[in-house]
Amino acid sequence: MLNVKEMLEELNASPYEEIEINTPHTGVVEFVGLNAGDRVTGPSGKWLERPGTLLAHLTRERNKKPIYATQKGQVMDIRSELEGKFVEAGERLLTIRHFLSKEEVIGRILKKALHLFCAPERAKYYFVPEIDAKIKAGGEQSVKVREGLDMFIVSRMKRETPLSYSGPEGIIYAVYFQQGDNVDGGQPLIGVCPENQLSLIQDVVNRVQGEWEERD
Repeated sequence: MLNVKEMLEELNASPYEEIEINTPHTGVVEFVGLNAGDRVTGPSGKWLERPGTLLAHLTRERNKKPIYATQKGQVMDIRSELEGKFVEAGERLLTIRHFLSKEEVIGRILKKALHLFCAPERAKYYFVPEIDAKIKAGGEQSVKVREGLDMFIVSRMKRETPLSYSGPEGIIYAVYFQQGDNVDGGQPLIGVCPENQLSLIQDVVNRVQGEWEERD
């Protein structure tokens, strides 16, 4: 049984994740004047078309490329000694401390509480028409799954193959992919909740919504 109280205590003790910003390739580093403690924003817009806060530039062969923040948060531990230096790909430039939102906390808890059915390989995934119609009509929680149920169409290399569900019987509580998008192997497609645990899971969600204090 999931110990929600213990999980919330752990998350409250460290209510953030630390995101390392690394160089995508070799080049000379030029920071833009940020200091430890400064706030930055991540990508925004419907399609995340607007980049996050500019953090640094990396110049290679006179080609100057920007490096942006990938998530909102607080700048930590800037590697100022790298200013003007040539670095290899993968060199850490700084760290962003991102404080978790209610949605992110709920997502972490659900991924431990639910049975995750994962993509077996990198491919595009679709629900079969019958399942897709049920979800569009009544939401994902209107769909009950069982071992062997034909659920997905896997599209790879211009070939489409069916994929059946395997795991405990229950209802779909969460969908983790956009239909038609490429999903890496091992990434969750859906999270399934046994029907007798549905009220418990909903209580957890309500508790987080009521108790979690968000920070900028």
